Amino acid sequence: MTTQVQKQAFKPDPNFKRKDVYQEVTDTIVKQLEKGVVPWHRPWTGESSFNFDLPLNHHTHNRYRGINILLLWSAAQEKSYSSNEWASFKQWKEKNESIKPEEKGTMIVYYDTFEREENGEVKKIPFLKHSYVFNRCQLASFKPEEAQPQSETKSLVERLEIVDQFIANTGVQIDYDGSRACYSPSKDRIEMPNVSSFINTEQCSASEGYYATLFHELTHWTGHKSRLDRNSGKKFGDKGYANEELVAEFGAAFMCTEFGIARPEKEHYAAYISNWLQALKDNKYALVAAASEASKASEYLHKLQPI
Repeated sequence: MTTQVQKQAFKPDPNFKRKDVYQEVTDTIVKQLEKGVVPWHRPWTGESSFNFDLPLNHHTHNRYRGINILLLWSAAQEKSYSSNEWASFKQWKEKNESIKPEEKGTMIVYYDTFEREENGEVKKIPFLKHSYVFNRCQLASFKPEEAQPQSETKSLVERLEIVDQFIANTGVQIDYDGSRACYSPSKDRIEMPNVSSFINTEQCSASEGYYATLFHELTHWTGHKSRLDRNSGKKFGDKGYANEELVAEFGAAFMCTEFGIARPEKEHYAAYISNWLQALKDNKYALVAAASEASKASEYLHKLQPI
């Protein structure tokens, strides 16, 4: 007598929820903003033990880009990691390194595609995937005294010529007789207060405040329709404006970090943070998109430099 095994139809778990990567990324940053912390701002010298250099993959030696910079900065800030080196569990294992027990990875994201037929054509549809990486400080072999030292930043005055030349190479037009710092799309020019108007504060030097402000406006400049053609909005408070401000903030943070310039605290942060929070809560895709656009802006400025 032959016994037949009847196959049961697969029934999905009704309690299973697919990870919403966009929402999780947004929630990570919103959590920091609700505490009054802006994770893409460089802390003032001596006020933090975590490493604010641009995150680097220890295995590939490539820098992380876009939203991953913010995610790793946030984790480093929360855990006070003194290294900017990250790698996956597998990558650390290939280096004969192991992760300490109970340590949890930090989520990073990347794009992948799947194929779908539409109107007889096969199209590749992008979607966001995620993986996890671990900081060097989470390794079993890690000892505090062996922490990667933060790169020593030379006096900003010594680096002014380098930064000025970088900005000059972009061809941007800057007027230095304004009473405020802003970018005018209609004139395609940046207005800046006279350099002598920037003063030293407890948080940063006049030079640091000046260059951080200029990089913010320079990021706006890259969004002109003749360049990267971003939607910048029309007025403070609308979604386009809020998203463009995020792009400019991220762009300035990325560029300042690259040149070793501290980011000064922006006045009236309560209003700005409230504006950012509203933009992020209204659109869970806004944060990833803004960070991606900021990286594109930075790369665009680098492409304008002579070889």
